[in-house]
Amino acid sequence: MPHRPLPVVRTVAELRALVRGWRAAGETVGLVPTMGALHEGHLTLVRAALAACDRAVATIFVNPTQFGPNEDYAAYPRGEARDLAMLEEAGADALFAPPVEEMYPPGFATAVRVEGSLTAHLCGPWRPGHFEGVATVVAKLLLQAGPDRAFFGEKDFQQLQVIRRMARDLDVPVAIEGVPTVREADGLALSSRNAYMTEAERRRAAALPAILRELAHEADGHPDPAALARAARERLVAAGFDSVDYLGVHEAETLAPATRGSPSARVFAAARIGRTRLIDNWPVGQA
Repeated sequence: MPHRPLPVVRTVAELRALVRGWRAAGETVGLVPTMGALHEGHLTLVRAALAACDRAVATIFVNPTQFGPNEDYAAYPRGEARDLAMLEEAGADALFAPPVEEMYPPGFATAVRVEGSLTAHLCGPWRPGHFEGVATVVAKLLLQAGPDRAFFGEKDFQQLQVIRRMARDLDVPVAIEGVPTVREADGLALSSRNAYMTEAERRRAAALPAILRELAHEADGHPDPAALARAARERLVAAGFDSVDYLGVHEAETLAPATRGSPSARVFAAARIGRTRLIDNWPVGQA
């Protein structure tokens, strides 16, 4: 049987027509939003969507509103042909890859902002406006596709929690599913931005997951996780990272700083090596 090319749709009208046909057949739909430059982590999301739903739609859209003025929007890796082949291999049913003007037509004037502790900590202060851009574009994608479930990686745990809150607060009838982080053999979380690193930087980067795991173990039941985090930060710099935006123990549900290490907390870090900013997190007490 010949291989059927993966349908690629560029407009909201095309996407809705495709989903409407599946709905008419009684099928459920899973959505996997991405910015492209796909890797095994993204494909794991597609496979999770197919395990839970009859159909899986991936989206590729490098969203300009979630990049700051000095961030890497123009340089962010793009390669639709490669991504398309990977999605076909993973079994996705369609790709929604809209141009910027389809997502933000002339006169677009609406934004979704999640306030409070979910955006006040971690990446929030370091990337002003980032989570507003994320919440707005994901809200649009959920409304455009109308899926039953949407799948996001736990590597971007703060993003996942912001999206969960947005969907809950706006009564969006979509289940937001978190999928465990996919890692390289040395523990480094898969990320499209890993391609920015030189070979030497990539070797040093393995210290990030190693130190986070150590901190997650040390913090289990500890009365002063902030002190442990300060020591872990020093270890990360000594391992070759150029700077650390943050490294701490936070409650998983609220992302507020944890006052005691417990299974309800996670360790979070964002650190820079060369021109690459890496983020990662690990549950407290998990080996």
